[in-house]
Amino acid sequence: MAHSVCPVWFGHFLASPLRRLIQNPEKILAPYISHGMSVLDIGCAMGYFSFPLARMVGEQGKVICIDVQEKMIQSLVKRAKKAGLLERIEPRICPSASLGINDLSGRIDFALAFAVVHEVPDKERLFQEIYNALKENGVALIADPKGIVPYKEWMNTVTTALNSGFIGIEHPPIKKAYAIALRKTAG
Repeated sequence: MAHSVCPVWFGHFLASPLRRLIQNPEKILAPYISHGMSVLDIGCAMGYFSFPLARMVGEQGKVICIDVQEKMIQSLVKRAKKAGLLERIEPRICPSASLGINDLSGRIDFALAFAVVHEVPDKERLFQEIYNALKENGVALIADPKGIVPYKEWMNTVTTALNSGFIGIEHPPIKKAYAIALRKTAG
C-alpha cells in the first residue's frame, strides 16, 4: 500500500536504540496497550514499535506486523528470533495497493501507523481497512513526522480518517510527530 517508501537501509536508523531518547515506544504505547491484545503494526519496518508491543501484549497477545518491503520483514523476523519474541509476532508482507488484512475483520484491539501514512497514496482505503480490522471501540494511533509532512497534509490525513468513521479521542504529545488517537465506534 505504498507510494514512496522509506529505503531499507534507513530502517536500521529507525530501529536504533538512540531513537528512544526522542520517541520512547513504551511511553507512547502504554495508554493504549494491555496484556492479551491483538495489535496491528502497519509499516513496521524492522520492528522499532513491534518488539515493545509484543512485550506489552504478553504471551496471550499477538502483534501482526505489516510492511510492503520484504527485506524489512526479513530483518524484523531475524531480530524477533534474537529477542525471543517471534511467537508473539505475525509478520506479513502486504501488496502495494492494500494492507491485505481482510481476514482480520473485527479482530484487532489496537492499530499503529507510525511514520507511514504519508507514504500511502490511497489514504481512504488505508483508513477503511484499519477501521474494518478493529473491534468496536478499538483504537488506532496515527503519527507522521513533523519536518517531512507539511501540517496541511497532516490535517488532510486527519480529515480522511474522520471521514472513514473514526472519532478523534486525543492528540498525544509525541516529539517530532503529529499524532492522533482514533476510536472505532458502533455504526
